[in-house]
Amino acid sequence: MLALLTVGVALAVAAGRAQDSPIPGSRFVCTALPPEAARAGCPLPAMPMQGGALSPEEELRAAVLQLRETVVQQKETLGAQREAIRELTGKLARCEGLAGGKARGTGATGKDTMGDLPRDPGHVVEQLSRSLQTLKDRLESLELQLRTNVSNAGLPSDFREVLQRRLGELERQLLRKVAELEDEKSLLHNETSAHRQKTESTLNALLQRVTELERGNSAFKSPDAFKVSLPLRTNYLYGKIKKTLPELYAFTICLWLRSSASPGIGTPFSYAVPGQANEIVLIEWGNNPIELLINDKVAQLPLFVSDGKWHHICITWTTRDGMWEAFQDGEKLGTGENLAPWHPIKPGGVLILGQEQDTVGGRFDATQAFVGELSQFNIWDRVLRAQEIINIANCSTNMPGNIIPWVDNNVDVFGGASKWPVETCEERLLDL
Repeated sequence: MLALLTVGVALAVAAGRAQDSPIPGSRFVCTALPPEAARAGCPLPAMPMQGGALSPEEELRAAVLQLRETVVQQKETLGAQREAIRELTGKLARCEGLAGGKARGTGATGKDTMGDLPRDPGHVVEQLSRSLQTLKDRLESLELQLRTNVSNAGLPSDFREVLQRRLGELERQLLRKVAELEDEKSLLHNETSAHRQKTESTLNALLQRVTELERGNSAFKSPDAFKVSLPLRTNYLYGKIKKTLPELYAFTICLWLRSSASPGIGTPFSYAVPGQANEIVLIEWGNNPIELLINDKVAQLPLFVSDGKWHHICITWTTRDGMWEAFQDGEKLGTGENLAPWHPIKPGGVLILGQEQDTVGGRFDATQAFVGELSQFNIWDRVLRAQEIINIANCSTNMPGNIIPWVDNNVDVFGGASKWPVETCEERLLDL
């Protein structure tokens, strides 16, 4: 196409010159100049030859040669730019392949799949953006140079339009690529942040779980194979259950205890809520019998456990008519009613082992402190059947409480109280 356009222009020039040809017998000489001078727009001096002016055919030939040289130079420039675009397209393809691999979660293998590009997606996009900007600048410079050359060489207007249209199309393609890369960069950043947050959350959960397992199994064979020892009657030795109680309309509380304290074993456990320090209390104080307090109402229990031996104690209660039962070593020893009837146990209180609370979580009285050992303290939100209590007491079943289970990581000790491995259930039975 360029050759045809050039020949057409040359023929038009030749026809014009033929109409204005000089008088026969006159001749001119055309002196050749370097290409740099021609591109700079240096005028061609007319030097007369011996015998007359330059013939129309020679002048046409010179014009064609000059145009051909200009077209060849532009072809070389476009070829170089096309090669740069091809190289950039290859890099973009490798970048897209890397991004697709990361999105599918194939994982890194330590191999740089981007050739000379950095492996970090942010750096890849930034470097490609810089490369595209450089290419755009070079194309703009080429367009300016082409416009100058075309103006100087007098190329046809349709050829200039073709070049400008082609350059505009290339610029639009580059801008689209830049926009796609920016979108991909933003997407990769968001995916990386979300993946990092998810990974950190999973690692934190695993670390917490490992810590719990280490604490639960570091000193004991199983999480429930321990006892709390309270050797002195003070107001600062106690254990605390981390979990609290929900609102309850019935409950069963069972525990193993051993004490030889006199007079009275003290307070094995107490539950206090705001506005009521004696929401649930089991206490043997002085020479009084063991008492169960619910909402500061009292029932005396026929239990006898201050002989220095292990005993299994269970207490049941329901808000309906305030009915209660007391079991010792699997045997029901007492029952009654009208103990805080129709009063639901309030939620959100503090459950303390070994002390009676005068305020929520504090103001302990040393004379009411429990002296001895406690284990297997469990709470259910229902009244257990008598056979279930017997099975727990004779070690034929292990049934943790569904509200408060006896596990190491749910019990903290303070003031010199300590945790020790507990005798097996069978060994405790032999102690009866």
